[in-house]
Amino acid sequence: MSNAIQDYFEGKIDFVGQQRVDEIARIWLFSFTALSFALGFALHSLKISFMLLGSSTVVLCAIVLPAWPMYNKHPVKWLPALKPSGGETNNSK
Repeated sequence: MSNAIQDYFEGKIDFVGQQRVDEIARIWLFSFTALSFALGFALHSLKISFMLLGSSTVVLCAIVLPAWPMYNKHPVKWLPALKPSGGETNNSK
């Protein structure tokens, strides 16, 4: 049971997916920070600024934190494991 839960929350994504998440997060945070500042300034309300920025951050977390399939389209192809050679030497005396 715990293995299934651990596999669900592990969240492996590839390197291209990591780059995509980073780009989405930077653009999203910059945009909503500017928008919430402008809206709060126009309405003279810190409450609106913080509510908009906080709610947009929660939505951003829902977008980027789970390992969605769109972040796993370019899996890493590992090299095959090397087989040990038959002539192992033991240097201990």
